[in-house]
Amino acid sequence: MIQLGQHPAPTHVIAHISDTHLLAGGRPLYGSVATEEHLARALSKLERSRAVPQALVFTGDLADLGEPDAYERLKAIVEPAAERMGAAVIWVMGNHDEREPYSSVLLGEEPSTKPQDRVHDIAGLRVISLDTTVPGWHHGELTDGQLEWLAGVLATPAPHGTLIAVHHPPIPTPLLEAMGILELLDQQRLADVVRGTDVRGILGGHLHYSTHSLFAGIPVSVAAATCYTLDLTRGDRLLSGTDAGQAINLVHVYDDRIVHSIAPLEEAEEVTAFGAEHLATLAAMTPEARRAAFSDKRSTFNLGATAGD
Repeated sequence: MIQLGQHPAPTHVIAHISDTHLLAGGRPLYGSVATEEHLARALSKLERSRAVPQALVFTGDLADLGEPDAYERLKAIVEPAAERMGAAVIWVMGNHDEREPYSSVLLGEEPSTKPQDRVHDIAGLRVISLDTTVPGWHHGELTDGQLEWLAGVLATPAPHGTLIAVHHPPIPTPLLEAMGILELLDQQRLADVVRGTDVRGILGGHLHYSTHSLFAGIPVSVAAATCYTLDLTRGDRLLSGTDAGQAINLVHVYDDRIVHSIAPLEEAEEVTAFGAEHLATLAAMTPEARRAAFSDKRSTFNLGATAGD
């Protein structure tokens, strides 16, 4: 990764993807939403970017009805792309998922109805997949046993800290009050466990729109869905899902901070650009020459910029 500014390269890069909602047989969601095509587009855009993720973290609602074939189809789309990128795949349970096919098809284990909590080591960055689901319900909850397990894991700090990946993000939903009914219950209990630990961030899904907040002093980042998103501006609707605005998040981890960037899936028209070949040219310059070339409004570089250049 070429650095042209004052910050060093990140220690870790994670792709945060959420709410794929695949159906068996490749059926479109709600009769029209091409969930598999949306997911394939997300991975294609990620592959052609300069992100080079070390892990793909999927924060739940992987299948819409928990069908085994939906999980098989999900693996068939995700695993080849992850292998090409050299990225680990981290799955997280969502309220639309079912634990038995999730554990058997995605994880290759014996079918289980127990909470699907896992710990992953990504080059010293610990990523905890925490199952907030309640079988048969859409809201979230954590059992006493899960919280005790989590406290035990966090008792030993990881070399680069910890990210917790959940489906139900522990944050308010001010423009979609109905989602509060489906939130993670008793959030203070989780706060008591994570406060003061090496947890550096919480990744969530469930909301079908991108948002950020704090929880127990820890940054929370929610990725919009790849299937469909919720329109926050429809005051005449309790909830309004639209086949638009899909995105994934890119998570860049630094020694002293984490940066979350939203990458839309839409193939929009390019109206202005600088070609990637300029990157090597700028990298070869001194910081002063680079600034003169790219920052000075009167520079030949800026005056000569055209669409697609």
